[in-house]
Amino acid sequence: MDTTTIVYAGSELELFRAATRWKEYWSACLRPYVSGRVLEVGAGIGGTTGVLATGREDEWVCLEPDPALASRLRAAAEAGRLPRTCRVRTGTLTDVAASDRFDTILYIDVLEHIEDDRAELARAAAHLAPGGHLVVLAPAHSFLFTPFDQAIGHFRRYDRASLLGLEPPGLRVAAAFYLDSVGMLASLGNRLLLRSGMPTEGQIRLWDRAMVPLSRRLDPLLRRSVGKTVVTVWEAP
Repeated sequence: MDTTTIVYAGSELELFRAATRWKEYWSACLRPYVSGRVLEVGAGIGGTTGVLATGREDEWVCLEPDPALASRLRAAAEAGRLPRTCRVRTGTLTDVAASDRFDTILYIDVLEHIEDDRAELARAAAHLAPGGHLVVLAPAHSFLFTPFDQAIGHFRRYDRASLLGLEPPGLRVAAAFYLDSVGMLASLGNRLLLRSGMPTEGQIRLWDRAMVPLSRRLDPLLRRSVGKTVVTVWEAP
């Protein structure tokens, strides 16, 4: 595969970099499933790595198909801005050796960018070690799909049922839930009333500083049954 031809078209990575409360929230929910040897698919500019990797993992492999973004990741790792366990590979899952196994495989805001998502998850399942976890976090609800989604290369948004429907062969569901109930209401309002495309920095700050803390309190009361982000975790036997 010639990875030099792969250039990420999205512009949201820098925009959402400052959403620190949101990252703290979802990472706290996912951390119990992250251990051992970790493969992060579509590592981007290291936003997920920086918030989720603790340095106590055996190894954290950042897999990124865009050579320019992979170079940024390597520079960050060499400068000590990422945990010492981090290793960077340029490519996609098809470039990973068939015999390579991981205890955790992560798709954090990545699966929606992959056209054949079912085949992708089946490939990921083949790389899971016994007892390992395949973790997907993705934007929720097709009725919230906007020109912004299209502009940054999203093929779709998911709901709990559609994501569960992609269950890879040989794995079982360990968890499935929504996050950010308050943010969902804001997104729905934007979709119906404002109809704006790319969110502004001010909108991101308002959401992160005011709405995410409310969601963090409200979501458990709602049993994480509603939200603008959906999470599914599968486990290998």
